[in-house]
Amino acid sequence: MVQVLVTGALGQVGSELVPALRLQYGADAVLATDLRRGSPLHPSMDGPFEQLDCTDGAALRALLERYRIRVIYHLAAILSARAEAEPQLAWRVNMEGLYNVLEGARQVGAQLFVPSSIAAFGPSTPKDPTPQDTLQRPNTLYGVTKVAGELLCDYYVERFGLDVRGLRYPGLISHTALPGGGTTDYAVEIFHHALKWGRYRCFLAPDTRLPLMYMPDAIRATQELMLADPAKLRHRNAYNVAAFSCTPAELAAEIQKHLPEFSIDYAVDPVRQAIAESWPRSLDDRAAKEEWGWQPQYSLAAMTTDMLEKLSQRALREA
Repeated sequence: MVQVLVTGALGQVGSELVPALRLQYGADAVLATDLRRGSPLHPSMDGPFEQLDCTDGAALRALLERYRIRVIYHLAAILSARAEAEPQLAWRVNMEGLYNVLEGARQVGAQLFVPSSIAAFGPSTPKDPTPQDTLQRPNTLYGVTKVAGELLCDYYVERFGLDVRGLRYPGLISHTALPGGGTTDYAVEIFHHALKWGRYRCFLAPDTRLPLMYMPDAIRATQELMLADPAKLRHRNAYNVAAFSCTPAELAAEIQKHLPEFSIDYAVDPVRQAIAESWPRSLDDRAAKEEWGWQPQYSLAAMTTDMLEKLSQRALREA
């Protein structure tokens, strides 16, 4: 039986990836880890769990050996807006943590998934669409760690033959996890505010176009990439994956089709607005489509319908 370890299992991606992996590999085969311990009701807590600080290389290595791990999904990271507020912490978690995971995977011979992000691009990158292979000069600490991480993963592939794979996630929208300090968090917050209060004050300008993806597509893309034939993967690491691009105004208009009384106004946060303006408006994901058959399933309209349904159902259960 394949043994799997997930870091950052209580975060936005981990909250949905861990249950999906437990369906794929078996509940007892997937070890969820995080710096903190979650509520017993958290999706990642329904199975094996260990507290882990990924910057502690010895503790990570001990878990890899004790559980005989053969596949690692390294999700632990400090996201964009928080990284600007705490750059030293972001460097330590995002870079030292990644190095420890790469070394651990090398030592035990594990396959490794490491996500990148649209933050790996910068103001000088072509924005519409952003190519798979292009200039990467981000001006945020989070983006710098993502570019450095992509290069470090490539080094481990070339130097040690490690099977490292990754995606450049666009902004992710989830009905399971709350926002975690990202610049695209507005696209999650807006649904909670629409259902609870009928209004939302957005921290990005109304015409800020960014690539977004519904979490079920992101989880499926992650699993499909890890199962893909390695002989067909020319890039292996940091594939662009796309679903749809929209602005806060367009997302609000889509929500208003379901909730006509919903209203939005804007109080632009200069830090997050500057970050958003440095990122792509859309992504060229032909490499992912050609090399391992990537295809999104959720459009803006389909995502909005499902998000409102899932969050409404949750509110009823929690009432």
